[in-house]
Amino acid sequence: MPERPRRVRVQRDGPLLVEGPVEVVGDDGEVTVSKRFTVALCTCRRTRTPPWCDTSHRRREERHGNRQGEGDAV
Repeated sequence: MPERPRRVRVQRDGPLLVEGPVEVVGDDGEVTVSKRFTVALCTCRRTRTPPWCDTSHRRREERHGNRQGEGDAV
């Protein structure tokens, strides 16, 4: 058992930040290991590197933003 409980930080519209090292067990039983100091676990399910966050949620937010000239013909 660790000296103290692992800390999990919840980020609004972002990943779960978990103090490492960690073992993540997927719904298919596959175990993924990271020995990093802190890991980011995807919560939006858009990542290409599950279970780790690859910031795919940021690209989605940009597409829905109000950018000047969006949709204008070139």
